[in-house]
Order: sequence, then structure tokens, then C-alpha cells
Amino acid sequence: MNGRFWSEGDIERLRELYPHQRTDRVAEALNRTVCAVYGTAQKLGLSKTEEFLRSPESGQLQEGMTRPESVPHQFKKGLVPANKGTRRPGWAPGRMAETQFKKGAISGKAKTNQRPIGTILTDHEGYLRIKVRERNKPTEVGWHKDVWPLLHHVVWTRTNGPIPPKHMVVFRDRDRSNCVIENLEMITMAECARRNRMWHNMPRELAQAIQLQGVLKRKLRKHSAKEQSDGPSQPPFRNAGSAEGQGQPDGSQAGAGY
Repeated sequence: MNGRFWSEGDIERLRELYPHQRTDRVAEALNRTVCAVYGTAQKLGLSKTEEFLRSPESGQLQEGMTRPESVPHQFKKGLVPANKGTRRPGWAPGRMAETQFKKGAISGKAKTNQRPIGTILTDHEGYLRIKVRERNKPTEVGWHKDVWPLLHHVVWTRTNGPIPPKHMVVFRDRDRSNCVIENLEMITMAECARRNRMWHNMPRELAQAIQLQGVLKRKLRKHSAKEQSDGPSQPPFRNAGSAEGQGQPDGSQAGAGY
């Protein structure tokens, strides 16, 4: 163990002084550190007496007590702070008011990229989007659906009402830039999946042949993977004696594994 050994005399002295005196004075009397005194007192279950804790020597303020040195610095009831009215709003020394950001003001690159409400742009997927309002939250970035909704959704909603769940609006002529109401129709997601299948527009016999071909390819891949994982039953050997004409005298094969 690190540290100095506590003798029986040191412990008795600690039991005598610790409950009635400040810990730093007890540590000085025992020639110990304050941490050592606290740790040993905790192990022994020692604590300060109520009389010592209520005394001014403990340094603890009791209810209604005030340190004499703190009285001149206390706030009195009804005292007006010296800086009252000198802060914003209304406090703008120098060019502060001139250089402050105004509510709703846009500058720099944000002003260059700013688009007015009603602007229609094409996104990265080729869909047209229309700006319906300004951004209100930091999370409304990019093509946010509440700021830049899809134009064909807006056209459909204004004419026919909201789009129900698990439904979608598609283009009759598959032209994403043709957003007139006559070119739009609402279908279910299941119908959209059926339309986008590769064999949907193929003859029935050809579609079945493609499906069977896929089944056959999957079985072949599975069989090939099984063979590779199992490996050969025995390692391959070569007949070194017969190849060089130097077989064993008894006619047996002398081979070496690869």
C-alpha cells in the first residue's frame, strides 16, 4: 500500500480531534495531508459534531447568518441595476445598428441563389418542382417537399384533392415535363409495379421462358457454389516414376502431391 502507516496512537488522536476541529488543522497536527485525514475518517465512520458545524469556525453559513465582508456588495431591495436599459433593444453604439442583420434579410451567396415563389426548376431525376414558400427551418434543405414539391403533385392536388396513401400520380405519355392535368392519372403502387415489370408487355410464352431461364441459372449457380465449397474428395497425385521411366522396383508408383 502507498502512503504512511497509521499507528494506534495516530488513530486515537484522529478520533479525538476530527469531530471538533477543522480538517486542515487536524491534518497539520497529525502531519498528514487533508485527503489522508478525510479518507481515514471515512473508514472509521467519524463525522463532525453538530456543535462544531453550527459554530463560525466551521465556515458554514447558517440560516440568517451573513459574512461581514459580503454585506457592502449585496443588492438591497429596490436597488436599480447600473446597466438597466443599456442593452438591446435600443443599445447600438458606433456602427452596430448599421451592421446588424435585419429580420428576413438575405445576403451573399444565399441572395444569389434565392428564387422567388412560383419558380419551376428541374431536379436531378428530371421531375419539375415548384417553389411554394420560403424556408422556415434549418432542416428544410435541398428539394424539401414542403418548399419545393413536385409540380405534377401540385397540379393534381389543386384539381382533384389530396393523393391517398399507397397511390401515386403518373404521366400518361411518360414525359415528366408534361405536367398538364390531362396527362396525369392516379394509380396504386401495386399497379405501378405491374406496369414496370420487364415482361408485362411481352407475349405470355416469352415471359414464361424468361422466368424458367432465371430458375435454371439460380440452380446452376447454387450447384457450382456447393462444388467449390466441398472441394475434391482426394488430393491429385502424379506418377513421377512412370513419367521419368524411374518407377519403383516392385512396380509401385512414386508420386508427389501438388
